[in-house]
Amino acid sequence: MSTLNDKIRIYLSDNGKIYKDENRNYELENDGSGDRLVSWNVSGLAEPTAEQLDALDSKADTDFANRIIGYTRKKSYGDIGDQLDLLYKDMLANKLDTTGEWAKKIKAIKDSNPKS
Repeated sequence: MSTLNDKIRIYLSDNGKIYKDENRNYELENDGSGDRLVSWNVSGLAEPTAEQLDALDSKADTDFANRIIGYTRKKSYGDIGDQLDLLYKDMLANKLDTTGEWAKKIKAIKDSNPKS
């Protein structure tokens, strides 16, 4: 499930601004009932209304799910050295196409963890 921060990140991106976690120009606060936006200082972009952020629910949920899938894929790919070893073996076997072991492994990971 997406968070208010996820929706703000998408709002920024949709309006040509780059989200940088270390240089946030806004502040969120949680009073126990959930996050709320308490300050906004993004140059050239108006603070989003609650309605604008609510309209991003679906997009933020999809983005959040895709980030989780990306993390899962990354873990499943394994060590880069092992991947390079598979590619090298495929090169020696003249299998730098979809029949190679590396390509089959990557395809299986992507197929079992599809993005939205």
